[in-house]
Amino acid sequence: MGIVVLTMKASVIEMFLVLLVTGIHSNKEMTKKIKRPKFTVPQINCDVKAGKIINPEFIVKCPAGCQDPKYHVYGTGIYASYSSVCGAAVHSGVLDNSGGKILVQKVAGQSGYKGSFSNGVQSLSLPRWRESFIVSESKPQKRVTYPSTLTYSSSKSPDAKAGKCSFVTHTSRQNSHGAKPGIQKQDSPGAAFQDPLGADVGLGFIPKEELSTQSSEPVSQGDPNCKVDLSFLIDGSSGIGKRRFQIQKQFLADIAQALDIGPAGPLMGVVQYGDNPATQFNLKTHMNSRDLKTAIEKITQRGGLSNVGRAISFVTKTFFSKANGNRGGAPNVAVVMVDGWPTDKVEEASRLARESGINIFFITVEAAAENEKQYVMEPNFANKAVCRTNGFYSFNVQSWLGLSKTVQSLVKRVCDTDRLACSKTCLNSADIGFVIDGSSSVGTGNFRTVLQFVANISKEFEISDTDTRIGAVQYTYEQRLEFGFDKYSTKPDILNAIKRVGYWSGGTSTGAAIHYALEQLFKKSKPNKRKLMILITDGRSYDDVRIPAMAAHQKGVITYAIGVAWAAQDELEIIATHPARDHSFFVDEFDNLYKSVPRIIQNICTEFNAQPRN
Repeated sequence: MGIVVLTMKASVIEMFLVLLVTGIHSNKEMTKKIKRPKFTVPQINCDVKAGKIINPEFIVKCPAGCQDPKYHVYGTGIYASYSSVCGAAVHSGVLDNSGGKILVQKVAGQSGYKGSFSNGVQSLSLPRWRESFIVSESKPQKRVTYPSTLTYSSSKSPDAKAGKCSFVTHTSRQNSHGAKPGIQKQDSPGAAFQDPLGADVGLGFIPKEELSTQSSEPVSQGDPNCKVDLSFLIDGSSGIGKRRFQIQKQFLADIAQALDIGPAGPLMGVVQYGDNPATQFNLKTHMNSRDLKTAIEKITQRGGLSNVGRAISFVTKTFFSKANGNRGGAPNVAVVMVDGWPTDKVEEASRLARESGINIFFITVEAAAENEKQYVMEPNFANKAVCRTNGFYSFNVQSWLGLSKTVQSLVKRVCDTDRLACSKTCLNSADIGFVIDGSSSVGTGNFRTVLQFVANISKEFEISDTDTRIGAVQYTYEQRLEFGFDKYSTKPDILNAIKRVGYWSGGTSTGAAIHYALEQLFKKSKPNKRKLMILITDGRSYDDVRIPAMAAHQKGVITYAIGVAWAAQDELEIIATHPARDHSFFVDEFDNLYKSVPRIIQNICTEFNAQPRN
């Protein structure tokens, strides 16, 4: 009996073990069968904005071709959620124009977004937006689950079109003050909309007001890194023809898009020329790229000859005025487009434009062939017209069909304000230091006359912290800094400071004064400024002037020596920059000082305009 019981127990144990092993094997088989579903990367179009996607973090695949300027991007590095996701990825350098996978992470809204040109994409500036995002390479983060299907803020999503609708439930709650329920827009700064019936908003419901607001594009304030006042002189002559005129208009529209027009950035107007020029619209007519492009589309061709010189003169005299929107502090740029060659002369008109502070760019399309050059009124007209001859200011395009290739290059150049040398004139580009003899021989009355002479010269210049700056040193045996270049930044303040200079009285150590001015005044001059020293004395110096004067010349300080009464002519010529005849002046008495002002100003400007600016 005991043997039977033991045998039964053994059989039971054996069956239990068999079942256990079978169960484990079955579980393994089940585990093999129940694998996690493979992650499918959702694909989006180039025009999908980050704000339309609810998911806070996701991986997506972008198609090729998202470098197109019609897919707007706002910001640099951190992008406003109104931006094209894929456009931002190309701008940031994560993708090239062939597309690919990217990781997108939502972050907080920014108080401002800075536009920039990067990787073939011009991003726009924006004052603020409620939500931002960043893009990076599609490396999944650990312990993060990424959605295979994106959730969109409205039913008008790419998934919805494919029959895979993903809706957002907006739940309304009554707040503690009994306010009516409302929903918050997914992509609008701070705006809220209420359901008029006070009921819960159902699946996928978006109020009409929200849809209309979401579709309106934010208006950029313009790219602050490209603050220029820009005039395009377009060729409307009969010879260009309708087809090429249309290509020219498309080129303008592309420029308008790439520039990111706005009050804090570039402003652009258009002048069309034929027999006579006419303003199509000025700098203040259109304050964003969208409106500007619409205006360009409406331009009609004028016809007539190709009088480019007349058009440049027109722009110089009338276009860059305050009434037409000229901002004063922004460089003035005129881009002249020419089909073939002008029918009048451009060199003199361009020179006057440059001396007025206008940066002239020339785009010549389909230049004269060898057998046509006999008809060109002014050979090599483009090089004669522009500020420099190193290729920076001129484009020679072989065919109208190739014009679009110059868009980005032109935009980069007109925005390079450090290289726009033509906006610097003889009256707005210098640091001028007056070195004034206050010795006993001058006397109080004559010293006031000298100060009036200093004021008369200062009045001729455009004075600001970015234009011409004025400083002054008074000397006897000793030296005194009356005011430095950074002390006053307006013309009234400078003139008042000159009036307040007190007469010192003492000996005449001109050499020591020059050395002091170099150390205490011109050492603080800006690197990109012309340095002018205007020294006024009425007698021979008690010390040597040769070594200090030579030091001034070696340091690039252009020195004008003004002698009165008993001043030594040979000493003035040593002090003055070579040639001395252009930089040294002598008057027999203080009351005649004012007569030399026009010639001094003329010589300063002649010398400035004669310098090569390559």
